[in-house]
Amino acid sequence: MSKALVRLRMSQADAHYAGNLVDGAKMLQLFGDVATELLIRNDGDEGLFAGYESCEFLAPVYAGDFIEVSGEIIKTGNTSRKMKFEAKKVICPAPHAGDSAAELLEEPIIVCRAVGTCVVPKERQRYNKVEEIA
Repeated sequence: MSKALVRLRMSQADAHYAGNLVDGAKMLQLFGDVATELLIRNDGDEGLFAGYESCEFLAPVYAGDFIEVSGEIIKTGNTSRKMKFEAKKVICPAPHAGDSAAELLEEPIIVCRAVGTCVVPKERQRYNKVEEIA
């Protein structure tokens, strides 16, 4: 079972709304990046995202937050790869302690979860890893 992880800081450029709020679509973009890595690891090809089965936005994300995005393939079909994703806030700014202060969260905050399916056409699959994962 393939897994992937990306961790990055949301910048001021990611802030889309008042109060430095980051657009929820940014989490979907990061899920797409994780999906690409999973497909490369599994099939040797980037594949294509077909769609989301579910997506839940659970907490706000702000400029300055560090987000950890993970994903894994949970089911492998002939050409389809079903994946689950989770984005967690692991560090947040601490303006009360100073302009450049930040805090490592004792318990990460889950900000978004999703399940989606990608497709890798048979002729693009370079690795012979077709197996059903329960």
